[in-house]
Amino acid sequence: MSDAEKETNKSSQVYELGYLLVPTLAPEDVPAVYGNLKELIILTSQGEIISDEIPKNITLTYPMQKVISNVRSKFTTAYFGWIKFTMSREQILELKKRLDLDPNLIRFLILKTVKENTIATKRFMRGDVIHRRPLIKRTENEETMVPINKEEIDKEIDALVAM
Repeated sequence: MSDAEKETNKSSQVYELGYLLVPTLAPEDVPAVYGNLKELIILTSQGEIISDEIPKNITLTYPMQKVISNVRSKFTTAYFGWIKFTMSREQILELKKRLDLDPNLIRFLILKTVKENTIATKRFMRGDVIHRRPLIKRTENEETMVPINKEEIDKEIDALVAM
């Protein structure tokens, strides 16, 4: 490796861009917008893409607003995608400015990360396990029932009514 390559590797950092695209895009147009984002990272900012995911339509946890053409729009769904890439630290601010100007993005987040795959594994848990009551084993002593004496019950009721 030459000195110039070592210096470039030291100044570059691994980032991850998570973004939400407006749901008003036609499903056929989503790959084109996704390609434009990748092109923005590669060409204009001299970045190198490590991994990515094509945006998928999701329901948002809460409504988000975006001003588009002087009209405030509320969105409850969006296309979510992410791109992991390397880029020099100086170029990341330029990328942020260009992403701010993109009308197709509702919101985005740029994080510093590592090159390795950091996707958490899903832990599967049966839903009925949480709500299940613990089993109580009955002994033979508890199962023996005392016979009910109707005369004693009537006396108790009369005593309560008389009060």
